[in-house]
Amino acid sequence: MLQAIPDNLTGRDMDILNILWKSGEPLTASQIASSDPDLTINTVQAVIRKLLKEKLIKIDNIVYSGTVLCRSYCPSLSEDDFALSQFNCEYRKIRGRISKSALVSALLGSETNPETMKNDLSELQNMIDEYKKKI
Repeated sequence: MLQAIPDNLTGRDMDILNILWKSGEPLTASQIASSDPDLTINTVQAVIRKLLKEKLIKIDNIVYSGTVLCRSYCPSLSEDDFALSQFNCEYRKIRGRISKSALVSALLGSETNPETMKNDLSELQNMIDEYKKKI
């Protein structure tokens, strides 16, 4: 099951999540702050507290930064899982007005590459077959 994403995320929250996702490795607050000139250490620390509370990031390790011990942070979920959670949340808001089949049709209709469409259709068919086995 996908993690629920809070509605109250700000641009700064997303900036820090994006920095952590792009890094691919845990970062300290000072490393996060130094990766974007628009971020101050105070802003980063405030956002880290919020993201920890929302369980969107976690403490990975205690590391040395020079001679000082610091926490390093990493995302609790991948960028793809985050996007899927957001999409799922938005879909729940409109599901009474649009069917799953109409949504899938619209997504497939936006694909212009025939080979990609064939692959997508094959994946969908496999998923449908698996769901049919479960019911």
